[in-house]
Amino acid sequence: MDTLVPPVARVRSPRASLWALRIVTLVFVLAVLAQPVLAGLFLTGDIDAITAHGLVGELLALGALVLIGVALAYVLGGRGRIWILPVSVLLFLAVGFQIAAGFARQLELHVPLGVVIVTTSVLLAGWAWSPLAARPRGTK
Repeated sequence: MDTLVPPVARVRSPRASLWALRIVTLVFVLAVLAQPVLAGLFLTGDIDAITAHGLVGELLALGALVLIGVALAYVLGGRGRIWILPVSVLLFLAVGFQIAAGFARQLELHVPLGVVIVTTSVLLAGWAWSPLAARPRGTK
């Protein structure tokens, strides 16, 4: 006679939403890392680099909006970590302030805020590609 074995509850973990988060954070961090390079080129005499710096900055605002959407899918649909969503929103706001400070030539705000954006973006992308990101909410 067969023994009755209770069904094992299937733990839903983020899959498609995690890959979307990984790809978006990778593209975002690459654009973020281009910014200090472009600023450095401008400071060394390449006048056209400041135009590219401004354009990439504006594209980062769009990228941060995409990041918020993907983070929302990761949190709600993929059962991913909740803290990703507020971090994404804060990155979007920081990029907005960064753009405003850059166009206003307020370098005393623009440079340190740029360091914060770069650091946060690198840490977020690094975490998204780590095994921890694949674990569903509620597991350690």
